[in-house]
Amino acid sequence: MADFSQISLDPAANTPIYKQLADGIRSLVDSGTIQSGEKLPATRELAGLLGLNRTTVSAAYAVLEQSRILEGHVGRGTFIAARTSAANTNGGESTLDWESILPPLENATTASSKIGITFASSRPAQRSFPLAEFRQLTKDVIDSAEATQILQLGSSHGYLPLRRFLFERASAAGIARASDDLIITNGCQQALDLLARLFFSENRAGNSGVVLEDPVYHGLIRVFSRAGANIISIPLDASGLDPALLEETLQQYRPRLLVVTPSFQNPTGATLPIDRRKRIVELAQRYSVVLVENDIYSELRYQGPHLPTLKELDESSNTILLRSYSKVSFPGLRVGWVIAPQPLIARMAEAKQLSDLHSDQLSQAVLLRFAQSGELLRHLERTRAAGSDLLTCVLDACARFLPTGSRFTRPTGGMSLWVELPAPLLAESLLRRATERGVDFLPGRYFSARRPHARGFRLSFGGLTPDEIVRGLKILGEAAQAELATLTQSAPLEPVAALV
Repeated sequence: MADFSQISLDPAANTPIYKQLADGIRSLVDSGTIQSGEKLPATRELAGLLGLNRTTVSAAYAVLEQSRILEGHVGRGTFIAARTSAANTNGGESTLDWESILPPLENATTASSKIGITFASSRPAQRSFPLAEFRQLTKDVIDSAEATQILQLGSSHGYLPLRRFLFERASAAGIARASDDLIITNGCQQALDLLARLFFSENRAGNSGVVLEDPVYHGLIRVFSRAGANIISIPLDASGLDPALLEETLQQYRPRLLVVTPSFQNPTGATLPIDRRKRIVELAQRYSVVLVENDIYSELRYQGPHLPTLKELDESSNTILLRSYSKVSFPGLRVGWVIAPQPLIARMAEAKQLSDLHSDQLSQAVLLRFAQSGELLRHLERTRAAGSDLLTCVLDACARFLPTGSRFTRPTGGMSLWVELPAPLLAESLLRRATERGVDFLPGRYFSARRPHARGFRLSFGGLTPDEIVRGLKILGEAAQAELATLTQSAPLEPVAALV
């Protein structure tokens, strides 16, 4: 057996212990110390050898399984996966070891043909797309006198008529001010990528910290990690980001950027009340931190009064507002936008030109026609009505079918909620059992740069029918009971300590 004691683990490091352990095992595999097909110690055995909690080892193994470095076999154990070479264009074996050349996959996921009900994707229901109206509006754009210009190369800032439409609406709502500008992006993900590159490129001096909510959208974590930012996580409560914790963090780290999703946060569904919104804006100004508002779910409010955006509350006009059509119309069209001070928008346009020249103008022109025709508003009203029914359904099903002791958030809008399982259940173990029954979800480790959230997972319900939600939660409940029965029959687990 390989000498696992040579793996260096530093509890004081910023990287969580389970990720350090996963990296250490990966290094042993890359160096040939552990060979393909070799069996790894059981989680309890390796935990005892390294003086860790068993949960920490389970989280490390799960990361490596997702990266296809390990293979778990029920009843047999965990093994080093075999490495295969890709065939070259002549039908032979490739002479390049792509796995050694390329960086490791951070959050590799494996699709399964057995999945019939997925809670893993935060997206709208495609059955509700108004395709007949959209086809006609697309034809109108193609038949218009502007079609040739739309299909020509355009501005990196975006399609001017759409920019003008969005900016005028934001100005009328008190969100955009005279010192602001607007850029169209390929969804909010590209906007985040551009911001990460602008604020955290290697040639930038100063503080490299970005404050993120925890748990938080996994794509947000990855884009800032890849940019080299020091991620500073703040845990959320039922009302989202706690301003008191935020102030302590700003005092200690003096970060450059703060990213907040104030309405129906992904993955928890939490919404910041008005007093917290005002306080966060005030703190951003006091500590000279750039405030980024990720506001892509606020239109999907099913209950309660409208709340102002952080940018609307920021009289300094320094807040950067990110919005998108993806969650309220057609995700495949990838049209988002950023409203921010003019100097920043100018630099985002320059960076965007290097990336993709400009976003697809045909999508922008069609969405503009979709909004101006009134079809977008009608579609949004139908989406809200359906979303309200789905939210009621998923909350009722969680109460009925999740195991006793489970805790889950109760959002008033959006597409997702967060579940915390009772001990000794773990999200990864439940996912394996659920997948065998045709149901999946995203476990908690995807949603933090610091904590594995071993018992937590996101349930995304926006793309499902009420029947699918009920059947899916019933299956999750049955899978949880089966896992509990197995755990009860085996030796009792040691007390679970906090993971570091």
